[in-house]
Amino acid sequence: MKLSARNVLPGRIISVEKGATTAHVKLELAPGLTVFSAITNEAVEELALAVGDSVSAVIKSSDVMIGK
Repeated sequence: MKLSARNVLPGRIISVEKGATTAHVKLELAPGLTVFSAITNEAVEELALAVGDSVSAVIKSSDVMIGK
């Protein structure tokens, strides 16, 4: 996957909490260093995101996207 964003932070999913339409995904980038992303429940399903998955936080502007 090629992206224009330059801030790509590899990490591991440590929690996925789905709400009515939005999920909050928590990534551990390094021991004790975490980042949160708010993405749609549909994106969680399409990417088959689960605790323990290795993913990347892609930061562009004020949004955090997940790439797998």
